[in-house]
Order: sequence, then C-alpha cells, then structure tokens
Amino acid sequence: MSWIVLKYLISAAVVVLVSEAAARSDRLGGLVASLPLVTVLTLIWLHIERQPQEKIANHAWYTLWYVIPTLPMFAAFPWLLARLGFWPALGAGIAITVASILLFALLLKRFGIHLL
Repeated sequence: MSWIVLKYLISAAVVVLVSEAAARSDRLGGLVASLPLVTVLTLIWLHIERQPQEKIANHAWYTLWYVIPTLPMFAAFPWLLARLGFWPALGAGIAITVASILLFALLLKRFGIHLL
C-alpha cells in the first residue's frame, strides 16, 4: 500500500511542477509540459515493478504513436481560446484529439499498426 501512495505523491509532484513552472513562465511551462515526464515515470514504475521488458518496450512504442495525433489540439487551442473561451476551447480540443486519434488509428491500421 505504501508503494502506491509513493507513486501517487511523486506523480502528483510532477503535475504541480508543470503547473508552477507554467505560472512563472509561459516558455518554461511549455518546455516542462512537453517533456515526457509521465511516460518516463511510467517506464520507471514498470521497471521497478519488474514488468517484462516487452511490456515496457510496448508502452514506449504505443506512446510514440499516441503522441502524434494529440498535436493538432495544441495547434488549435490558442486560436479556439481567443474565440470561444476556456471551457469550450478545451472541450473542442478534446474532441479534436479524439477525432485525430481515431483517424490516425485508421491510417496506421493500413500499415499493420493497431492502436485501437
């Protein structure tokens, strides 16, 4: 039980780090947020928990493919924010991300990569 609490605390600290960095500097916040901190932590947790190397490698492989279709949301969000306000822009960004993932999964399926 203490292991999962430690994981929660460290993972929460990463989120706080990103939000605090963003509050102090737009550029620094963007840089820290763009780092694959959650993925690195996940890889560490999987390794410490003695998961098979194949599982750890698969996590990194699928993370690569899921990052790509999230990028349109970051391009659209500033434009949407100025026109719609925060919550509608965030909702639209989430919808863009879901649609991008679905379309990207269909495209990759043609090449033998199955995301969904």
